[in-house]
Amino acid sequence: MLTFIGLGLYDERSVTVEGREALADADRAFAEFYTSHLVGATVEDLETYHDIDIEVRDRAGVEQDPEEILDAAEDEHVVFLTAGDTMISTTHVDLRLRAEERGIETHLVHGVTAQSAASGLTGLQNYRFGKAVTLPFPYVHGGDPVPKSVVDSLEANRERGLHTLVYLDIKVDWEGRRGVEVEGDEYMSADYAAELFAEHWDGDALGVAVCRAGCPNPVVAADRLSELAEREFGDPLHMLIIPGEVHHVEADALTSLGGAPESLFDYE
Repeated sequence: MLTFIGLGLYDERSVTVEGREALADADRAFAEFYTSHLVGATVEDLETYHDIDIEVRDRAGVEQDPEEILDAAEDEHVVFLTAGDTMISTTHVDLRLRAEERGIETHLVHGVTAQSAASGLTGLQNYRFGKAVTLPFPYVHGGDPVPKSVVDSLEANRERGLHTLVYLDIKVDWEGRRGVEVEGDEYMSADYAAELFAEHWDGDALGVAVCRAGCPNPVVAADRLSELAEREFGDPLHMLIIPGEVHHVEADALTSLGGAPESLFDYE
């Protein structure tokens, strides 16, 4: 059997009870942390807390060479661990399909997602979010600082009155560029993302920074993108939301929970 377990958002305790029980029942555990990362826990923390050895795979070890995982799952109960929810990434869907093709039984244990946390922390209504986007570091793609595809999706959402959740880039093996460094990896910060949007799209647009969702003291900050660009939001992980049409209850939430200036909302 191959069981995919979403570990939740922050540390070794964020996994569900079902996930913890599946880990206790496993013969072998694999994990990947290149799509996302538990910034509140190391692999050693996970191993100690759940009393199991964890073999961390890089991108190639999951996408191009998953045979070790699949071979083990043919004879043993294997768990595959990821941050957040286990099936958000197409990488994991592909691995599950490969297992099914080999006749390996698969099971899913879902975890809390960044998207549900972003909605809950900000008070923005979940059903009013449109297509999510990922903002890459400019040095990665070599094109416009904010790719046209990101702007097109954002503006299409806004035309429909929908909010846009912007996932911020993570790069393994930090290169001394612009972001937050943690153990050699680089995480785009919400202030840098706001700066990119402010300079290359619309600095007056409302933005909402969501930082360290799932930790004991997450940060939510709502203001114009140009103002968010001047702030520092500390350790990762960060997300940025660009709201569309804001309902008066959502405006109250952003003012109360995110410190948004009341002048940004006009409901007279």
